[in-house]
Amino acid sequence: MLVLVSNDDGIRAAGVQALASALHAIGDVWVVAPDREQSAVAHSLSLHRPLRAEQVGDRQFAVDGTPTDCIILAISKILPERPAIVVSGINHGGNMAEDITYSGTVSAAIEGTLLGIPSIAVSLVSRHAADFGPAAEFARRLAQSVLDQGMQPDTFLNVNVPALPVEQMRGYAVTRQGKRRYGDAIVEKVDPRGRKYYWIGGDDLGYVRAEGTDCTAVEAGYISVTPLHLDLTNYESIPRVGDLKVKWP
Repeated sequence: MLVLVSNDDGIRAAGVQALASALHAIGDVWVVAPDREQSAVAHSLSLHRPLRAEQVGDRQFAVDGTPTDCIILAISKILPERPAIVVSGINHGGNMAEDITYSGTVSAAIEGTLLGIPSIAVSLVSRHAADFGPAAEFARRLAQSVLDQGMQPDTFLNVNVPALPVEQMRGYAVTRQGKRRYGDAIVEKVDPRGRKYYWIGGDDLGYVRAEGTDCTAVEAGYISVTPLHLDLTNYESIPRVGDLKVKWP
């Protein structure tokens, strides 16, 4: 059985290597990941230039593209057979609430799901030096359960692990997507030639406190497991939008 691993922190990141090492217990692991950091590229594709893949180790390939590129290239050209599961991560930093929409880690799992393969995205909620071991072990156990029991169509799992020793974790919780609060933060500077340039970022002002969300679970010491699906339709809004009565033509 073949397991495909990718990420957005780059193939040399400690998180992807810890994940690949743990998943060897359940299958034949292949790592196809970006050759450099691709954080916050979301679900982007490289359409206007060729891609190159370099083998950098045993069943490990570095691609000069996005996480989405990596999944497509791996399944179409690199892997000897279709993978049984795609596991993306372990991202160094959380991917909760609205951060999900920007995440390359999550987008690799989205692409796997689009291709009909059970997929999981895994993140460690820490920006500092941290032990990826507990997150890797949980990912292994979760992946095995998914392989044994299956996954609903068009659904993938987004996992966020608190940066705590295993003995301090309170277990795991199945959650829904939370909501963060961000402040506008665009830093404007001037280069040596007198031209303005900008750094885009957001001040993290916390999150909306609500029971059952990914943010709340992680803060309480739980591993958050959020089932996400590809259908973005807001079904409750369909009648209201229908009542707009747009005059056309």
